[in-house]
Amino acid sequence: MKQSNEAWDTAYEWKAVALLSIGFGLVGIDRFMIMPLFPVMMHERHFDYQDLGYIAGALAVAWGFASIFMGNLSDRIGHRKVIIPAMLVFSVLCSASGFAASLGTLILIRVLMGFSEGAYTPVSIVATIDASRPSRHGFNVGLQQTMMPLLGLGVAPILVTQLLKVVPWHWIFALAAVPGFVVAYLLYRCLRNSDVQNAARHTQTHDAARHKWSDVFRYRNIPLNIIGMFCWVTNLVILPAFLPSYLTESLHLDIEQMGFVLSAIGFGGALGALVMPSLSDRLGRKPVMILSVLGALVFLALLTRCDANPPKLFAWLFMTLFFVFALITLTVGPISAESVPARLMTTASGLVVGVGEVFGGGIAPALAGYVAKHYGVAHTMYFALGALVIGLVVAISLKETAPVRTSRRAPVPLGSEIAE
Repeated sequence: MKQSNEAWDTAYEWKAVALLSIGFGLVGIDRFMIMPLFPVMMHERHFDYQDLGYIAGALAVAWGFASIFMGNLSDRIGHRKVIIPAMLVFSVLCSASGFAASLGTLILIRVLMGFSEGAYTPVSIVATIDASRPSRHGFNVGLQQTMMPLLGLGVAPILVTQLLKVVPWHWIFALAAVPGFVVAYLLYRCLRNSDVQNAARHTQTHDAARHKWSDVFRYRNIPLNIIGMFCWVTNLVILPAFLPSYLTESLHLDIEQMGFVLSAIGFGGALGALVMPSLSDRLGRKPVMILSVLGALVFLALLTRCDANPPKLFAWLFMTLFFVFALITLTVGPISAESVPARLMTTASGLVVGVGEVFGGGIAPALAGYVAKHYGVAHTMYFALGALVIGLVVAISLKETAPVRTSRRAPVPLGSEIAE
């Protein structure tokens, strides 16, 4: 696992990680900027809460299926042929979202957008790991994952609610497409495809041989991570989707107060995605996962009992997403990629992202939309709490993969984890 400083291309590492991080931030903007704009769209397009659930769920399901299949494709054809086209496509489709004339058209656009963003996500995560020194897996993937909540859920709610004062909401979507074209060009100039022998140094198996895609299920952490991702994505999708309406209609905050409170999702998530995975490089993945689940449970429970106090709402939401994004980052990045052979790293991450998105991001918001429509939007947060309880069991059951905790252990033969 150890490499000398001379043998490691640190300059490429930081260039690649920086561009992949900005790209993932743009994914976050394109996916989540519709949430703070939805109260305005709702009145103009005559949508309701159930429609919001369908819009969020359709993108998540498409994202999930694309992650499952494109992760495996990337292991076969290389990162570049997936990442760069995906970024170009989701940038164009984000712009088109603002000009959809009907619910059906908007859902179709969001489905196609979900396919392209789902293709980008697991491939960019493993490309980040591939560019990283093994001792910096947690930090670099954390940095890359930080950009989605920071830009998509932190900056975007404040920015779009301010832009609404001077720009029609349709054109806000169009403006978001431009940075995607710039980053796609820079990745075209910079990004390298993975070398399988080098990639094997990033795993606990150190295995560069060929495997069937289904072999990922022979490693205990992968089925556990799939269940865990369902739990974390349920929180990630339900809270940004339904909190804007909950804050404005149940707690009677105005649109700018809502934007301020909702930005806590992004800022808290960004900090959590950076701090906790970095901590796991030193303390191990498993203890940080358990701590993060417990933290998310406590602060989400406090959020459900909070009154119309914007600073307090901001604080509880900030801490909830601090821990939720730590869980997501560790699950889709280091724990999945480190658990399997080199030729299955993107396949494993794609399966974890994909199945979690389909069920946590597709089914959960549709059910939450039904509950919000018939029983009140405040009840949707109980879905998120229940998912975290299941996630605690998952975190306790994980196998440690951090190099700092496993470097003295012998590599685990294929299939032996089943018996553990």
